[in-house]
Amino acid sequence: MASVLYLFLAFAPMTAPCVCVAAAVALVLRAHRRPPGAGWRLPSGSACGLVAVMAGAAVCGAYAWGVLSGFHLLDPERMCAAKGVAGDHVVTRGTLPVSARCVTSDGVGTELVPGWVNPVIFAGLTLCVLALGAGALAGARRRPAPTVH
Repeated sequence: MASVLYLFLAFAPMTAPCVCVAAAVALVLRAHRRPPGAGWRLPSGSACGLVAVMAGAAVCGAYAWGVLSGFHLLDPERMCAAKGVAGDHVVTRGTLPVSARCVTSDGVGTELVPGWVNPVIFAGLTLCVLALGAGALAGARRRPAPTVH
């Protein structure tokens, strides 16, 4: 099971942009097929599903990028030295928000995870939940009401 997780983390930063682009192309094609002058309307369940897939792929890719930024199999001394931090190091990690910090014996901390990772994760999670909720409402709204005999 752990090897599957490592494979997911290794390939997510590369596959997430492909999934996002594919979902965006599908959304553009759906919008292009609409008749001209149709006006604005609430999104369909399938459009909301595509937005949720796109946001979920962005979250997975950003999370994997953040986790791999402080890759735990490498020697912590080398990770910190690559960032230009001199001295003895202790590496601290956080799961959510994603964090990997090199802390020197003097108490100076250097973050290994890029600053854009956590905002993308939280914005993507929010967009994914909103899209799933809107899709569920759209699906419930389009269902015919049951008839009572």
